[in-house]
Amino acid sequence: MPEYDDFDLDRSTAQAWRNFEERLAEVVSVMDDTQDLTIGSVAVTTTETVPFVRFAVRNRNLVRLEAASNSVLGENYQLVQPQLEAFDAQGWQSPVSEGDRPTPNFWIEVPQEESDTIARLAIIALRDIYGIQHPVFLAPDQLAEILQPGPRPLSGQSEFDAEDVIAVVPVNPEHLEDMIEAELAEMFGHCPPRDSEGDLAIRVGSTMLFIRVSADHREIIVFAPLVHDVEGRSRAMEILSDLNTEVRFIKFQLIRDRVFVSLSVFAHPFVPAHLLQAVRIMSEIADEIDDELARRLHGRTTFES
Repeated sequence: MPEYDDFDLDRSTAQAWRNFEERLAEVVSVMDDTQDLTIGSVAVTTTETVPFVRFAVRNRNLVRLEAASNSVLGENYQLVQPQLEAFDAQGWQSPVSEGDRPTPNFWIEVPQEESDTIARLAIIALRDIYGIQHPVFLAPDQLAEILQPGPRPLSGQSEFDAEDVIAVVPVNPEHLEDMIEAELAEMFGHCPPRDSEGDLAIRVGSTMLFIRVSADHREIIVFAPLVHDVEGRSRAMEILSDLNTEVRFIKFQLIRDRVFVSLSVFAHPFVPAHLLQAVRIMSEIADEIDDELARRLHGRTTFES
């Protein structure tokens, strides 16, 4: 069985939110009044205002937290009654047009020393009220390098820097992990976050790409769950068998009711160019094929396209 046969997307997503909340609390605890922080959801195909939360340090070490209301949200992001009631239940104040600090957004003020509470309120708004599925669908502004990687499009070039084609024998597991993180940080601008299994997670369109080191630290496994809730194992096996005879490098597998795609990279020795190619190939294939596979297998993709 592959080393990701026990992969649990829900558990990975829950851990990603916990990690994000912890990092956010740390950032809020050291903010000052010289810089605000806005965290919004990623919107690729719209110019409408999307859901966001905003943090600002005010006098007496208070943090004012604001969340987008219907008066600023675009038509496709309007909140319905249960969402409005959820803001009220969490203690948020309604938008105000008068007073010292008028705002069109929901708002709440919390002492900065309670940064854990502030972060928790923000996560509830983003995840539970606005319905953002995973932290990788968030777009922090000024502090993006602290909160979340900002992926850059892969160039697709086959040339590599001289140091990327040098083989390095890891001296221990930690050395290998450090080299992997360094390469991904250079590729994406920041090292992707880790989930509860220790996998590095990267958003790729409507799916997630995960990078895992094998138990013996001799293999780097790049994998993605493409389709969930597959109907008809026999039909699925036929389709995946055909795919496996047509494609190079990668392998499609049906594990219970989910389709995975994976690519293995030798880690002993470690060659940066091999990892970079694996991530590029997997990113392109996973994002291109998951919608079509989901349609043919009567399943669903990880995230809506």
